Amino acid sequence: MSHLADRLTARWWAGLFATIALLLSGAVIGLVGEAESSPSPTDTLAAGSDSAAAAELRERLPRSDDSAAVVLFSRDAEALTESDRAAIAERAAELPGATGMPPVPSEDGTAALVVLPVDAADATAASAAVTEIRDVARADLPAGLTAQVTGPAAVQADLAAVFDGANLRLLIATASIVAFLLVITYRSPVLWLIPLTVIGVADRVATVVATHTLDYFDIPWDESTVGILSVLVFGAGTDYALLLISRYRDELRRHADRRPAMAAAMSRTAEAVVSSASTVVLGVLTLLLSAFPSTRGLGVASAVGIVVAAVFALLVLPAALVVFGRWVFWPKIPHVGEPALADRRSLWKRIGDVVAARPGTVIAVTLIGLLIASAGALGLRTGLSVSDQFLEKPEAISASERLAESFPASSADPAIVVTTDDSQAVLAAVESADGVSSARIGNEGGGVAQIDAVLAGAPSSAESQRGVTNLRNAVAGFDGTHVGGTEAVALDTASAAAEDLRLILPIILIVVLVALMLLLRSVVAPIILVATVVATYVASLGISWVLFTRVFGFERLDDTAPLYAFVFLVALGVDYNIFLVSRARQEAREHGVRQGMLRALAATGGVITSAGILLAAVFAVLGVLPLVVLAQVGVIICVGVLLDTLVVRTLLVPAIALVLGDRFWWPRRVSQSAPQPEASPQLV
Repeated sequence: MSHLADRLTARWWAGLFATIALLLSGAVIGLVGEAESSPSPTDTLAAGSDSAAAAELRERLPRSDDSAAVVLFSRDAEALTESDRAAIAERAAELPGATGMPPVPSEDGTAALVVLPVDAADATAASAAVTEIRDVARADLPAGLTAQVTGPAAVQADLAAVFDGANLRLLIATASIVAFLLVITYRSPVLWLIPLTVIGVADRVATVVATHTLDYFDIPWDESTVGILSVLVFGAGTDYALLLISRYRDELRRHADRRPAMAAAMSRTAEAVVSSASTVVLGVLTLLLSAFPSTRGLGVASAVGIVVAAVFALLVLPAALVVFGRWVFWPKIPHVGEPALADRRSLWKRIGDVVAARPGTVIAVTLIGLLIASAGALGLRTGLSVSDQFLEKPEAISASERLAESFPASSADPAIVVTTDDSQAVLAAVESADGVSSARIGNEGGGVAQIDAVLAGAPSSAESQRGVTNLRNAVAGFDGTHVGGTEAVALDTASAAAEDLRLILPIILIVVLVALMLLLRSVVAPIILVATVVATYVASLGISWVLFTRVFGFERLDDTAPLYAFVFLVALGVDYNIFLVSRARQEAREHGVRQGMLRALAATGGVITSAGILLAAVFAVLGVLPLVVLAQVGVIICVGVLLDTLVVRTLLVPAIALVLGDRFWWPRRVSQSAPQPEASPQLV
């Protein structure tokens, strides 16, 4: 690495390399661009589930009846008038896709509904069809009569609509927060522009490379995948940049020439960054074991993003920085002869002294605090209903709630039984199932029939879930029959998400543990680091659950939120410990194990804290996206990163290392020379 560092920082090569890298990146972004996703109905469904089999079988039905929209005409708390009913009947015949079936009135007389087939091959088609239906349905209605559109096609359309421009808002919010925190961190009007530009370019390159990689391997992705990818690249890339620039500033205090200073900074930072990136990549790739195709896509995209972020931070950023003089640090320009961070009497030096004085007490108090925080997770519940999945309730959801006041609750979104068997025999079995209010053959063709079964229970209720189970039991004797629909999908998603958690949790821990053992060539240290990250995760779940229920008003977590949060927290949380122990190992070679850890804390405390706060803030920005699951994941990771940065890495890990001494690194010995006396504090 030292040879590459010397070449990259050479007088004539640095500017040329930075320019070429940025020009090539611009060409990739502008000429290649992002790959277009081709969504499938099974992308978000658990592979091998009954609902996924039903969705695949539905693909053989006539495309014109792929989905349905339900138009609800109503008067709030008032019965429909004769003129209302006449206007509704007239309008029903004009609606796009009208089948000639008359509107169905409610028993209370306050509403009527019309079910329309919709070609919903993708979100774009569904949006166009639903928009047209809404425009026609609302035109020139009698005063006081309203028309709302709900049903599966409307939910799909509204979900696509709330994502319109969301990723751009996320990108702007993320870049703004990163810029603000970089200005605060460096207290320079110039310096922040360089890492922000490099990481911003890396983000766009990562998006292009990731989407084309997914497209090449035929792995699905969606808008949320790209959004999370941007957050990850900005967060991790800026962390790596902060670490490099902090070391560069220190080296400028030892070297009169900025080029050897950057070469030394690159060489000494590369180990931590490569170790960190490798661990994160291996960690997120465990998502390939998920039952959900879209989750696998997130794992691959995240791995690509981390690799791109690390490459730009280790190669492009040093070349770009060294082009400019040390004046870019103005007004706090580092000068030769100033004490390094590890030798200053800083806040982190004083914290290290407190930890060194009573490490056992620090360990006990910290663990008790984490245990108390973890207690909040004992009442955690998962399983969001469809209506609770949006931060802002769209029309399809509000219309569904209004429809449930006058019709059987699942009229707008019935359970779907898809069969290749005798449709009349299957229909009879469906009608006999306990919890089914009514059933009819809604679509038929190509040797496949679709039976729409209205469940008696309210959506997302225990009664409706029992209805799905009873329905599946009733048709179990038909080999070519499967049950799908929103309630069935929710049931299968909860089951598959729990299985993912049981499978992926231990595997990611083993993968990260083995990776750390190989990188650190130690057994004890990796076990401690992984254990502290797990403790951080559980504590962050507990704190977040209290925030969700007491502050944000969420009653449940999304089924996939615990897994996403765990994968990213474990993978990213290990980052800061790697930054700390890598520096501790370097310092221990000259100053001994004990002073090495204290000097590492003093040297990295500021930069790791800045990186943690920045990463926490960046993940909190996921709340800009319209889905509750992303907001929940963002909050859990935000809380976890802050805990890891401010408590675990600052207090717990150094205290454990001080108590264990050389045993912390067993079986490796990191002290290569006799310990030196601690340097006297110097003031600048």
